[in-house]
Amino acid sequence: MKEASKPNPLLEIGITILLPALILMQLSGEDRLGSVRALLLALAFPLGWGLWDGWRRRKLNWLAALGVVSTLLTGGIGLLKLDPQWLAVKEAAVPTLIGLVILGSIWTRSPLIRLLVFNATLFDVERVQAALARRHNTAVFETRLRTGTALLAATFFFSAVANYVLARWVVTSPAGTEAFNQELGRLTLLSYPIIAIPSMLMMMGLMFWLARGAKALTGLDLGEMMRGGD
Repeated sequence: MKEASKPNPLLEIGITILLPALILMQLSGEDRLGSVRALLLALAFPLGWGLWDGWRRRKLNWLAALGVVSTLLTGGIGLLKLDPQWLAVKEAAVPTLIGLVILGSIWTRSPLIRLLVFNATLFDVERVQAALARRHNTAVFETRLRTGTALLAATFFFSAVANYVLARWVVTSPAGTEAFNQELGRLTLLSYPIIAIPSMLMMMGLMFWLARGAKALTGLDLGEMMRGGD
């Protein structure tokens, strides 16, 4: 079965970040949708996107599933009018959970860095492993993968701390109010440049570190190691 094509990342950002933020900040007034209806409408977009992505792939994407759960929790906090600190806890809990799962995989046969970074989508895994075997460096590379897994977990722990601090700083109004919705919209917008982009850069740095180590251990250059390389 042909693998589903990846959606446009700009479209995904628009639907899951920009549109919900604009709805929360512009339509939460009582003269427009009101705080509850604006919150429900804003959350419908990332929730719908996550469900559609799962249906399109025809298999469970655990990161998308966590995104759906996170969206539902945000809605629950707003509708139940819980203390805003629970929003900060929720924002930190998701990356913390991912980080703990990644860290725990170090002691399994397949560290999760294989799934998230050193995978067949990015790397020609068979070629790399064959070159490692010829040079008797397989065990050394496995150690590097486990170290990389710990570093990957650290990027999610960084995200958890940053999420908590940012949420506590931005969202201070009682849940269920127009002010809460507006602050939630600002939090959504700020999270991308302040947290998502640094985390992405850290991930790219980790991938470069892994590729550089693989180059030294295999004798292959980066182009030869990457999927589609000569």
